[in-house]
Amino acid sequence: MAEGHKRENVYEVYEKKRKRAQRSAGDIMIRNIQLSHAGKYTCAVQTKVDSVSIATDVVVRGPPDPPLDCQVNEMTETTASLSWRPGLDNHSPILSYTIQARTPFSLGWQTVTNVREILKGKELSATVTDLSPWVDYEFRVLATNSVGTGEPSKPSKKTRTKEMLPRVTPARVSGGGGGRSELVITWEPVPEEMQSGPGFGYVVAFRPLGAQGWMQAAVTSPDASRYVFKNESIPPFSPYQVKVGVYNNKGEGPFSPVTTIYSAEEEPSRAPVKLRARSVSASEVEVTWKPLAWSNSRRRILGYELLYWREKEKPDAASVVRTEGNKTSVLIRDLEGSSTYYMSLRAYNSAGVGPQSYIVNVTTKKPPPSKAPGRIMWGTSNSKVILSWDQVHALENESEVTGYKVMYSKDKHSHPSVVETNNTSLELSLPTNQEYVIQIKPFSEGGEGISSDQITIRKHKDSITMGAAPASLGFSVVSLAAAILTGRILL
Repeated sequence: MAEGHKRENVYEVYEKKRKRAQRSAGDIMIRNIQLSHAGKYTCAVQTKVDSVSIATDVVVRGPPDPPLDCQVNEMTETTASLSWRPGLDNHSPILSYTIQARTPFSLGWQTVTNVREILKGKELSATVTDLSPWVDYEFRVLATNSVGTGEPSKPSKKTRTKEMLPRVTPARVSGGGGGRSELVITWEPVPEEMQSGPGFGYVVAFRPLGAQGWMQAAVTSPDASRYVFKNESIPPFSPYQVKVGVYNNKGEGPFSPVTTIYSAEEEPSRAPVKLRARSVSASEVEVTWKPLAWSNSRRRILGYELLYWREKEKPDAASVVRTEGNKTSVLIRDLEGSSTYYMSLRAYNSAGVGPQSYIVNVTTKKPPPSKAPGRIMWGTSNSKVILSWDQVHALENESEVTGYKVMYSKDKHSHPSVVETNNTSLELSLPTNQEYVIQIKPFSEGGEGISSDQITIRKHKDSITMGAAPASLGFSVVSLAAAILTGRILL
């Protein structure tokens, strides 16, 4: 055993020496290497007896340097001829070039795809096409090799393409409306980068539907978006064909497609009739009327305007509710209870409003009771919940209670179920394994009153359980329990 143990120790020593020799091998590692680390490296070994050394060249490859001297040699209306010189390839041949462009209207630098030449590594010029006339351009070039794409060149000087006839017509040509004897024509202005030259403006052409010749008018502002032709001879609500063209200092460009619009119509000439108003609650009034004829050759009815104001207010300060279409009623909300309101109605269209109807008045109902149900008590038995509360009495200026709404839900956030009753007690069939939140509020012809505080009925078994809302603490529940046992608290 001693000899075997000795042999084992010799093997371990050998392994340690071998691994130590591996760790001391002549390797060099350069982390985060840069192009500046390239050069001749010498490794020397020296002993007490002699020394030896060896040298080698280290080559570091990287993306190309930025191209040099990017410039525009020639500019036409829609093209630019560029040239540049290559930067250092950093020991990896340049494979291709990319051109980027920028204008005052672009979002930063954009890669150009409309280049006539295939920009391989030996190409040092290119022609960019499909540019916008009369726009300032800057260009820059990036080189790519097998390692990656380098930094861009310095931008070329700003150079403007030449002007030419405008090619883009306005979009969304439309119109209509306006005042009496007017023809209103509208369009979406042509963006500045699409105007192709200085002195840009619009040519508006129009004619009655079916006519031969066109009437024309020049609009000199490049930002304009509408033109109004006013003439007493224009028939109301008549169809016209319109188109909008463009021009600049070079001449006239194309026209937009022809579209049909209508001249201004006349205001409604009649007032609505049979105006009626009735109070729905303390805060709501329903108003109804007989509609006017929908349209004729001179005017349309687009809707109605209802004006209403309180008894002591002036009609000039009236509130306005506007309807659309051939509607014949409207519900006015958020009114004051026990208040008299005056109302008038008029029709409208794109030309304006017509005459007002006669004035009617209505008095809103008394507000609902301001007191919430109190002394709420409950009992549970055989999957039923029996509730009881005190009668709510209205004040002199409030409408009498006509019933109660009992709202119950499984938690405070879910939508409640509602049961109405004319009594001050109610029996609900509810599962015994659920917890419920319950509120009670009175209602009257004036609307809904104030809700009671929330009460929570816990999970219960099929046995008699009694409880009372906090407001009724101290009130004896013996009579409620007796009523539950004898079945006297029923609807």
